[in-house]
Amino acid sequence: MRIVLTVAALTLQEASRRRVLRSLGVLTTILLALSAWGFSEIAADYGGLTSGEAKIAGSTVLNLVMFGFSLIAALGTAFLAGPTLSGEVESGVALSMMTRPIRRVQVLAGKWLGLVAFGTGFVTVAGVAQFLIVHTTVGYWPPHPVTGLALLAAQTAALLTLGLLFSTAISPMASGIVAVGLFGATWIAGVVGSVGDALGNPSVAMVGTVSRMLLPTDGLWRGAMNSFQDPALLAQIGSGVEESPFLSMHPLTGTYLLWAAVWTALVLSLAALSFQRRDL
Repeated sequence: MRIVLTVAALTLQEASRRRVLRSLGVLTTILLALSAWGFSEIAADYGGLTSGEAKIAGSTVLNLVMFGFSLIAALGTAFLAGPTLSGEVESGVALSMMTRPIRRVQVLAGKWLGLVAFGTGFVTVAGVAQFLIVHTTVGYWPPHPVTGLALLAAQTAALLTLGLLFSTAISPMASGIVAVGLFGATWIAGVVGSVGDALGNPSVAMVGTVSRMLLPTDGLWRGAMNSFQDPALLAQIGSGVEESPFLSMHPLTGTYLLWAAVWTALVLSLAALSFQRRDL
């Protein structure tokens, strides 16, 4: 465990020196500034979140902004995961490291832990900053902010785990592109499935269900959306929520959360097996 924690700390230190981190900081600052302007306009038009229309607008914009943060976290961790592992293999750093009494699984676990800590820290800081902006401008505070941020962190962990798996077999850039592409494809499939639910079409709805099982990022995102929304608002607008890609009627079940954890563990195990067999 000491070796794993040491590798995790070194991974965080390395990530802090990469240009990706500065890019994430710039994107986050821009998104926070734009959201502050948008919510101030909502407050000016409606005088706060008192009417039903204002609550719908506020909840939709909040989830839209939080999706932006989840996308930034996905981009950052996916493109950090590739160079962190595959880049070290290509540069020969991994080979020099393995001459010491360190097992490959310890290196992989440490890098995964460091990246998870990075993603969780980013989601927490950006999310709390966004909540403060929303509370200051329109007086709204999400009903379950801790649950929502935890689900966003789990979404980030699932995607970076997939990125680590790809990085054990393909180049750093390719692993990041494939991981982010699958993230976007799963989100689109989830929107298609929601439309199928709203239209009562089981075949179309199955697209979203299958995609959330194959890659749980969209399912975790929808659970986070539900945590950020006012339950009274969901009851007020009813089934029309299912048609929106930025509103979610139902919280996640314990079974799905368990599957997301099992999925992440399975993918991480595959990454360890692939890394163990890779020629350094």
